Amino acid sequence: MTGAGRGIGAAVARRIAAAGHAVALSARTEAELASVAGTVPGEPLVLPADVTDPGAADALCSAVERAWGPVEVLVLAAGAGVASPLADTSDADWQRMLELNLTAPFRLLRRAVPAMVDAGWGRIVAIASVAARRGEPLVAAYSASKHGLLGLVRSAAAELAGTGVTVNAVCPGYVDTPMTDATVAAIAARTGRTPQQARAALERRQPIGRLITADEVADAVLLCVGSAAITGQGIEVDGGAVQA
Repeated sequence: MTGAGRGIGAAVARRIAAAGHAVALSARTEAELASVAGTVPGEPLVLPADVTDPGAADALCSAVERAWGPVEVLVLAAGAGVASPLADTSDADWQRMLELNLTAPFRLLRRAVPAMVDAGWGRIVAIASVAARRGEPLVAAYSASKHGLLGLVRSAAAELAGTGVTVNAVCPGYVDTPMTDATVAAIAARTGRTPQQARAALERRQPIGRLITADEVADAVLLCVGSAAITGQGIEVDGGAVQA
């Protein structure tokens, strides 16, 4: 799985491993991966990589195949966000969001699918966002990339229906992770609020009145892995913010 160095990815890795799957952990920072690996049951593979590298998908899948055989469960959790007014969003920011949040998952999905189809079984789960389900101000590049990711999931699920391979997205709201910490800091810097006030504002965006936990997102991922009847879905884990 990608994005396994912290936050949602690390939580999902632990839950997938606890459910009995051998887990390959990938992220850019080897030290973070080593720390997570120490909390994961079994003997995970640690595979540092920048998933935006065009060769990363083949390198990661090939490493898993050499160790264990074809990838059976692919969790696409690597991602990042950027916030700025539309008119101030640079080409570089736009391209970075598309490369990390959409193109990298596409390459990994494309590489893993043939072996899953041959085996007659596979599970693919992408971590999207509520920003894949509705427009939000100041995050045009991020929202576009996540809308695209949900479209990729739906198209792949429709194409693979009947093969034994399911493809789903989990769409969290604001999760208590380092990524949200960065969002809080950006809001505080932009608005003059204290970090505590900025965090409280994000909590109020969700009807349950708090941030989502990474483990709650992992619950939805495990549901997708366990079910053959759930495919083509964008599952909200957002405290009721988007009623889909």
